[in-house]
Amino acid sequence: MSNNKILLVEDDQNFGDVLRSYLEMHGFDVTLATDGVQGFESYNRGEYDLCIFDVMMPKKDGFTLAKEIREKDTEMPIIFLTAKTMKEDILKGFKIGADDYITKPFVSEELLYRVQAILKRSQQKADPKEEVKEFEIGKYHFNYPLRILTYDPEGGNEEKSKLSPKEAQLLRMFAMYMNDILPRSEALTKIWGEDNYFTARSMDVFVTKLRKYLKKDENIEIVNIHGNGFQLLVRAEEQA
Repeated sequence: MSNNKILLVEDDQNFGDVLRSYLEMHGFDVTLATDGVQGFESYNRGEYDLCIFDVMMPKKDGFTLAKEIREKDTEMPIIFLTAKTMKEDILKGFKIGADDYITKPFVSEELLYRVQAILKRSQQKADPKEEVKEFEIGKYHFNYPLRILTYDPEGGNEEKSKLSPKEAQLLRMFAMYMNDILPRSEALTKIWGEDNYFTARSMDVFVTKLRKYLKKDENIEIVNIHGNGFQLLVRAEEQA
């Protein structure tokens, strides 16, 4: 079940009810409003992951509603529904910042797939940790794009190691979760594509390799949290 919250604003009550039921059947939590003014009130009262607006509505049309919401939240995914197929309208929708545009009549499945695709993209984009490319891990500097781990103690004698793609992916995840528990299942799914006995054994081998890379700094330790995952512990150096 997804439990993502959707604001659906559609002035045709029957069509709106059908769409809401269909999306709820697929695990979404849907709030239905039947005009733009009511839609804006609903938006202000709740928190949503995605909005679906009919363009032609009484009191306030979908474009105006989208503009008002864009002023408050530039990242909110918005899909427009319309019976019009005029190119100018479609362009206007995208200029306002629409993520997608569906012309009526359409198959409910098509809307579902578009909703799922947009939510997947926006949620991937939403995690700022995913954007970080370089990490400081104790006395090490890790450049993820180049896959280079540099041991840089005070006083020189810098040493560089080139990691394999999977070693680099795993170290990056550890660094993103530094001093927190990295769930085993999350690492396996993101790096190996599935969580099973064989991929778990493979991950154990890579954890052992990373321990060897990081062993020069005695304040760093990768701890096995039984039944849960691993923890990259980086302790602060004790002052003399």
